[in-house]
Amino acid sequence: MGVVALSGLVTVIFPAAAILIVVMFFLYYQRAVAPREGTTEWITRAVSRPRFAMSFRLHRMERRDVLPVLILTAVSAFLGYFRLGDTVAPQSFYRFQGADKSVTITLNSLTSISKVYYYTGLWTGSYTLEFSHDGETWFEPPPAEGEKHVMSQGHGDLFKWRRAAFSTPPITAQYIRVTASTTPMELGEMALFDETGALIPASEMTTEAAALFDEQDIVPEAPSYLNSMYFDEIYHGRTAYEYLRGLKVYETTHPPLGKAIIAAGIALFGMTPFGWRFMGTLFGVLMVPILYVLIKNMFGKTRVAVCGTLLFVFDFMRLTQTRIATIDTYGVFFILLAYLFMYRYVTQEEDAPFGKTLGPLFLSGLFFGIGCASKWTVVYAGAGLCALYVIRQVRRILYYRRNCLPGLGAYLVKTLVFSVLFFIVVPAVIYCLSYIPVAIGYGLKLEDGMLWDPRFYRIIWDNQKFMFTYHAKLDDTHPYSSAWYQWIIDGRPILYYSQLSEDGTVKSAFAAFGNPALWWGGLLAIIAMVVRLFKEKDGKALFILIGYLSQLVPWMLVPRIVFIYHYFPSTLFLTLAMAYVFDIILDRKYGRYHRAVYGYTAFSIVLFIMFYPVLTGEPVSVFYTRYFLRWFPGAWPF
Repeated sequence: MGVVALSGLVTVIFPAAAILIVVMFFLYYQRAVAPREGTTEWITRAVSRPRFAMSFRLHRMERRDVLPVLILTAVSAFLGYFRLGDTVAPQSFYRFQGADKSVTITLNSLTSISKVYYYTGLWTGSYTLEFSHDGETWFEPPPAEGEKHVMSQGHGDLFKWRRAAFSTPPITAQYIRVTASTTPMELGEMALFDETGALIPASEMTTEAAALFDEQDIVPEAPSYLNSMYFDEIYHGRTAYEYLRGLKVYETTHPPLGKAIIAAGIALFGMTPFGWRFMGTLFGVLMVPILYVLIKNMFGKTRVAVCGTLLFVFDFMRLTQTRIATIDTYGVFFILLAYLFMYRYVTQEEDAPFGKTLGPLFLSGLFFGIGCASKWTVVYAGAGLCALYVIRQVRRILYYRRNCLPGLGAYLVKTLVFSVLFFIVVPAVIYCLSYIPVAIGYGLKLEDGMLWDPRFYRIIWDNQKFMFTYHAKLDDTHPYSSAWYQWIIDGRPILYYSQLSEDGTVKSAFAAFGNPALWWGGLLAIIAMVVRLFKEKDGKALFILIGYLSQLVPWMLVPRIVFIYHYFPSTLFLTLAMAYVFDIILDRKYGRYHRAVYGYTAFSIVLFIMFYPVLTGEPVSVFYTRYFLRWFPGAWPF
């Protein structure tokens, strides 16, 4: 059998084996969920049908949960921050402005130049790169095939190390001139390499633009995601930087708060890849202990909380999506917190004093509001929160009527008033305040009464109209777009980054998609929730289904182009559904059912290790990605 044929067989074996493991696990679950014939449970099920009481139980955290939480958080932090991005990047920029469109670099002598790197900054355009032997006669090398300009700085090229695309290296010259096509434009650094590929020291040249050669010690060996922006970082990371500089912002298709959070990382660590990715990774790490708490609150078993959280820690989407400077992470983070406190609200006893109900209700509304100010898609979570809120009120009404208690009307009115305050007024205030950095870019100042200035609210209103129109009428195509039915089967990842070695044998790439152990298993677990809801009338199953469907169903109705990362919030509820299945299995005191839970958790970790290179961009053989990881040729793009 030839190598190619054998490789093709391997490509089939791995996904088939994964599917088999997932199916076998759920067959095991079916055996575990069915009571043994002749037992009290079996007799009870045979003679009576459970009544849906809309009840949810809250289990408290215990001292023994501290160590697992710390370990899981530490593992998540290590995975997130390991090789996240360079901690250095050019911080000083030369600004081409007004009539000063050109700078000249003079070398000490005629030098053969093999390549030129440059680091882009704010504003867009292109540069003309010219060479001269004597400073009088200049020539411009033609751009490489497929390139319009030798040096470009388009919207997709900002804050990146780029290689000047001239077609005839090496070029012998003593004088180099760079001319901006328009102003203003900022260039962070340039690097000139001689015919041997060695960096020409700044000491061997003179220029009036010192900022272009003052950080030569951080010039990389080659441009990569470690030292440059990629994918939508060029929008969100750039806008965060503009916030810090008090500039009019470029990206206004999403609410401001997510980008303001990114700006906090830049303020701490500078305008570097590590800086603009820091906060997203931090929020991705913090999801882990919060999700652990929610699983523990729901099921009460440390083993379930550990295994369920491990599925999330080793999910591909969680890792890849939180290591990129986009705003989706913040939406998911605040959705998780909103549901955590809503669960604590709905699990309160029916006779809980009114004052006791306000704390979790306020926190749920608060985090919902912060999430909406980060990304509009968090609004979808509002439908699920509202449904759970209504269930809680129905339970309270039934309790009052069942016990013939007075004061129901007063209780409902007070609850409604505070609910409007917590879920509408507070979010509206947060949303408006999130526009402060945007308004600063328009010249408004807090000290001059920005919050009382009608122009501030005009900026907010105009942006809402723009965002709605933009997303409603977005009619575009993308090679990695996908539909909701592709998400649930992990069928169409989005490729964020890809770079081949010069010989084409090694690839650095990563994509956003899910761990099959969680996504395929989670889909079956969601189906199990439907069965449990109708057969057992289980409130926890209802909670999970409401959360999952509120995040998925709206995307079924959205006509615009969408991507698999829009499924990221749903992975929270896939994890909860899997934790539910784990809980059922571990409830069985007989047999060896618990081994299935531990084995399945280990299976998810094995898959994570296997796919790690295409989650983080670690260089790996093209042969490996093509024949071991591309389970769906033509759909999985690495």
